[in-house]
Amino acid sequence: MSDLIFNIFPNERYIDMTLYQYGWERCAPLHSYGPAARNHYLFHFILSGKGTLLSTDSQGVTHAYQLRRNQGFLICPGQINTYHADETDPWEYAWIEFDGIRAKEFIETAGLGFDEPIYRYNRKELAARLRDEIMSLVQNQKNTSLYQIGHLYLFVDLLIQSSANHKEITVGKLKDFYIREAVSFIEQNYSHTITVEDIAAFCNLNRSYLGKIFRDSLNQTPQQFLIYYRMNRAAELLKFSEMPINEISRMVGYPNQLHFSRAFRNVFGISPSSWRKENKFSKVLNREQKNSDKKE
Repeated sequence: MSDLIFNIFPNERYIDMTLYQYGWERCAPLHSYGPAARNHYLFHFILSGKGTLLSTDSQGVTHAYQLRRNQGFLICPGQINTYHADETDPWEYAWIEFDGIRAKEFIETAGLGFDEPIYRYNRKELAARLRDEIMSLVQNQKNTSLYQIGHLYLFVDLLIQSSANHKEITVGKLKDFYIREAVSFIEQNYSHTITVEDIAAFCNLNRSYLGKIFRDSLNQTPQQFLIYYRMNRAAELLKFSEMPINEISRMVGYPNQLHFSRAFRNVFGISPSSWRKENKFSKVLNREQKNSDKKE
């Protein structure tokens, strides 16, 4: 039987980088996971013990890697993997699942990817700091989402610095420029009834190519990104303002409140009014104060 800590990041959307889940596990002998594919980047750091990763590369060829303490392995979106603990010295590891506009760029800068899944450190002290950064997330899951996102960036920075295969940061590719242009247009116009065609026209691209570069870089369509961005802005207004829901609906580009409520529920799993009741800033502050009083 395994010891396990598992945490899911709150439904708050960040654009450049965002968390999905993270945790820690001390595995039982031969404990395994897979074969399976993920929707986002998933990185494991081995704290102790040994194990094996079976990873399929971009050509469909499966490779076996024997891994031990202070090494790590990356699973890319859509990549099929199986991994299992050693029979006599099973591993203990921490993991972090993340994604975002710049995730692929950062991963490539660390020298990792679909065909290079294994993390090896260049300096032991940097690997120790990387380990500590992951564990700071695992052990402080009750902190704010801003705290967690901040530590995600520190983790990625240390991943790049400590990786034996890291590359020098280069000027972004043309498709990255188009994505930044598209995101900038969405940020400035999400409150209007814009369409994917409007975004593509602003970038001087056809819709199909815009869709391709979004899927390649963000693992979602421009339409999905637009919806998530609008719902994130709506969640902020629900949490920090007293505006009526119908007014918030209009402010994020939904003249029809029914359509807004349906989109919000699809993203957050509950209605806007229920989400507001659970996440109103004053309520969160009162809850945190009560928890603080109990600790004292």
